[in-house]
Amino acid sequence: MKSVILPIILCGGSGTRLWPLSRTHYPKQFLRLIDDHSLLQNTLLRLEGLPNVGRSIAVTNEHHRFLLAEQLQEINIEADILLEPAARNTAPAVAAAAHWSLRSNETAPPMLLVLPSDHVITDVAAFHRAVLAGLPHAQAGSLVTFGIVPTHAETGYGYIQRGTAIEGGFTINRFVEKPDAVTAENYLASDNYFWNSGMFMFRADTYLAALEHGNPAIADATRKSIELARTDLDFIRLDKQSFAASPANSIDYAVMEHATNGIVIPLDAGWNDIGAWDAVWQVLPKDATGNAHLGDVLTTDSHNTLVHTTSRHVSLVGVNNLVVIETTDAVLVADRSRSQDVKIIVDKLSNSKLNTQHATLPILHCRVHRPWGSYEGLAQSDRYQVKRIIVKPGASLSLQLHHHRAEHWVVVRGTARITRGDETLTLAENQSTYIPLGEKHRLENPGKIALELIEIQSGSYLGEDDIVRFEDHYGRNQ
Repeated sequence: MKSVILPIILCGGSGTRLWPLSRTHYPKQFLRLIDDHSLLQNTLLRLEGLPNVGRSIAVTNEHHRFLLAEQLQEINIEADILLEPAARNTAPAVAAAAHWSLRSNETAPPMLLVLPSDHVITDVAAFHRAVLAGLPHAQAGSLVTFGIVPTHAETGYGYIQRGTAIEGGFTINRFVEKPDAVTAENYLASDNYFWNSGMFMFRADTYLAALEHGNPAIADATRKSIELARTDLDFIRLDKQSFAASPANSIDYAVMEHATNGIVIPLDAGWNDIGAWDAVWQVLPKDATGNAHLGDVLTTDSHNTLVHTTSRHVSLVGVNNLVVIETTDAVLVADRSRSQDVKIIVDKLSNSKLNTQHATLPILHCRVHRPWGSYEGLAQSDRYQVKRIIVKPGASLSLQLHHHRAEHWVVVRGTARITRGDETLTLAENQSTYIPLGEKHRLENPGKIALELIEIQSGSYLGEDDIVRFEDHYGRNQ
C-alpha cells in the first residue's frame, strides 16, 4: 500500500527583514508579494498535480490562526491546523504534526512533505520531479532533504555537502553553517555543495524514531501535547504545558546532522526563500532598466530599484539600487545590497523605550486583521481616535464593554445590527448610534456585502486592552 503524502506547512515565521510590509501579526507568508496569491497560498497550490497527496497539516500560532484559515478558504483548500502554544523551532513543530498524522489506523505510515510557507518556486514541474525522485528513498526509511543547486556564492544560507551518488540524488556528507564569502566561492567552484532549503520528506514513523534516538525529550513532549490537545472551532490546540516542555531545536540540528540515513535530492526550480527585499526584487518582473515596481510609482533615470507602495504615490529621480517600501504608517529606504540589515531597524524599533508608537511598528499594521474583518486607524490624539471598521458578511464582534471610552458609530456602507444594552437596532448607510462608556454592546453584519463604518472613540484611555468580553464566536477571552 502506497503511503499518502501529507504536506506539513510551517506557518509560524515573522519575516522581520521584509518590514514594513511584514509585521509580527501579519508576516511575510501571508503577503501577496509576487502575484495575486500569498506565499502561503502558492506553497499549497504548487502541490496540485502531485500523486497521492492527502490533507495538509498546517502548524501556526495563536496570532495567525484566523489569517491562515481565511487564506486557505480563499483557495478552497482544507487542512488540519495545529496551534503551537509556544515557539519551539521546526523539530517540535514537525514532531507534533507527525504524531497527529499517526492517529489513523492506515496500514502504511503517512509520508510527510515538510514545506516552509514563505518560499518561491517558479518551476513547479521541476519541484514535482524532485519530490518524486525522493519518494522511494523516503518510503524505504531514509530522511530526505532537498538541496538547492546554487547559482552564486551565497553567504546567507547553510550548505549541504553531497556524498555518494544514488538514484536521483546523493547521500549526505555533512551540513555546514553559513560560510564567509571566500568559503562560499570555494563551495560553488567545487560543485559538491547545495543550499539548504529547509524542505524535507520522510515517513512519520522514521522521523519520530530518529527523534526518539537523539532527542527523546522533543519526541515525548510533542507526543503528550497531541494526546492532550483539544479542538477549538476549526483548530487543534496543542497542550500548552506539554509543548512548552519541549526543547527548542531545528530539524537540521535535532535530526539531520546526526542521521546516517540522510539523502539530498538536487532541486533546480527557481527557488528563493524571500529572505529580504533584494530577494523580492530578484523574482519580480523588471523593466528595461531593471526596476521592479508595485503600486503608484514614477521614475526617471533610475535603475535596478524596487518600489512597493500601498497608499501613496512614490517618485524616484536619478537613483540606483534602492529599495523603497511605503505603507500607511512607515516608509523604508535602503540600499538594495543592504536589505538584510532591515532587521537592525526592526530591533531598534522593538527596543524603543521613549516612543510606544515606534515599539508597535514591527508588530501591527495600521490595518489590523481580526477573524470578523479588520480595523484601521485614521486619526489619533490623547483623548480621541478615529477608526475605519470593516465587518465581513455574517460576522460579528464579541459582546463587550469598555471602562474608559465611549464610541460613536457611523455606517458608510452595508447594514449593521447593533446590540446596545437591552435594545437591538439596525442601521443603514448614513445612520449612526452612540455607545456610552460602560455599556454592553455588539456589532454584527447581517448582510451579504461587507459592512463599513467609522468609529470615533473618546475617553481617558484608548488602548485595545480596554475591553471586557462576555460572548465571542471565535473563542477569544481577551
